[in-house]
Amino acid sequence: MKKEDCFELGIITKIHSFKGEVILFLDTDIPQNYYKLQQLFIEINKQLVPFFIESAKVQKTTHLRVKFDGVTTEDQALSLTNKKVFLPLTQLPELKEDQFYFHEIVDFSIVDKQEKIVGNVIEVIDNSSNRLISVMINNKEALLPFNDNHILKVDKPNKTIQLDIPEGLLAIYE
Repeated sequence: MKKEDCFELGIITKIHSFKGEVILFLDTDIPQNYYKLQQLFIEINKQLVPFFIESAKVQKTTHLRVKFDGVTTEDQALSLTNKKVFLPLTQLPELKEDQFYFHEIVDFSIVDKQEKIVGNVIEVIDNSSNRLISVMINNKEALLPFNDNHILKVDKPNKTIQLDIPEGLLAIYE
């Protein structure tokens, strides 16, 4: 499985027991969609390695306690901690027309309130405190706020996103 054919579901944060169980953090808005996984891919040495799930129990809303087939010791489980977990893109739930996944908007054009093209999306940087969008402007990478307060319109068919860009921010990148 190639990484570009997958999406990042979460990360294995820690071990749970000496019998090989781990805690998987589900980095998703709807973690319930992934409570009954049977298989996933773990990134090990930049390769996606398939792992089959023997059992999984909800630990918290966004955490699963997972027991993988063949992982039976604390040391084996410890070797999986801090590893990213992936699923094939085909396992993403369908979204409403006005919704999107971050990977879908790469290369979309960003337009300002006056509908002037500003640049193209490189990636979405989603950290818990302040979501940003990386945009190529005048051959420079610019970081713009990307949250519900700034997104005015997403036009998927025309691959554009209209943003309310804070005044003066674009001048930094000119």
